[in-house]
Amino acid sequence: MDFQLTPEQVELRDATRKLCDGRLTGLTDLRAVWGGLDELGFFDLREMGLGSADAAVVFEELGRGLVPGPLVWSHVAADLVNGVVGGVERGDDVVEHLSALDALVVLSDLGVWRVEPGVVLARSFEPLDPLTPVFRLETGLPAGEQVAGPEVAARWRREGAVFTAALLAGNAAATCDLAVAHCKERRQFGRPVGSFQAVKHLLADMLVRAELARVAVYAAAVTLDDPSVGDVDRAVASAKAVAGHAALTNAAACVQAQGGMGFTWEMDTHLYLKRAYVLDTAFGSADHHADALAAQL
Repeated sequence: MDFQLTPEQVELRDATRKLCDGRLTGLTDLRAVWGGLDELGFFDLREMGLGSADAAVVFEELGRGLVPGPLVWSHVAADLVNGVVGGVERGDDVVEHLSALDALVVLSDLGVWRVEPGVVLARSFEPLDPLTPVFRLETGLPAGEQVAGPEVAARWRREGAVFTAALLAGNAAATCDLAVAHCKERRQFGRPVGSFQAVKHLLADMLVRAELARVAVYAAAVTLDDPSVGDVDRAVASAKAVAGHAALTNAAACVQAQGGMGFTWEMDTHLYLKRAYVLDTAFGSADHHADALAAQL
């Protein structure tokens, strides 16, 4: 299977990266983020006939750019619900970005329900990721209006896991780049620290993890588009497990490569580490998907 990007996908990747670098990275105003994504055509990816493989390229760059918001939920739910869409599994007690949502979708084994965010009773609390505000439910979620059946809920879970894995793959690539840039500039004993063998090994491992995550995500996205090429559930679980491990491990390694100061607020590395922890819990953690893979053996 050829995982080289097509010329069209390269253009899509470059356009997304340019937008992230120029306007979206680190923004806290979700409406401003959504305006930039609308200009990119993010919300029209399905209408333009682009598949999961094309969307994964976009999500990888959004992960690299640390773009905030319920990006995955808004994309997977776009065929039924418009606007800034958040999501949660029935029974969970935490909702992200609740105060900024136009709609909240709730998944269960019986289907998908739409709930108006304004009727949800919840209180905010200190988030792990400062760009991902979180709210804890004070009571159970309202019943809401059922908008789809269990087949759609299952599809959204698979797509959500792959696109979240793409965000994590972009995260892993970004921290690899940050570590390499720092180790080229930081000098000890008259030499860049990147010239020392131990640091070279650390950086090489980071690159391998980031590349493996990218390939796993592309493989899963292609399998979503054409299930005849492989086992969809196995590809999805592999992508989420590999990308989650890559993002968490690379962010921690980046902190180490930067001499520990990567966890200070003066550096961006701590934001990538915290975002990786948050994304790892979305649509099943790396451990959850590793267990799912083991169950298939």
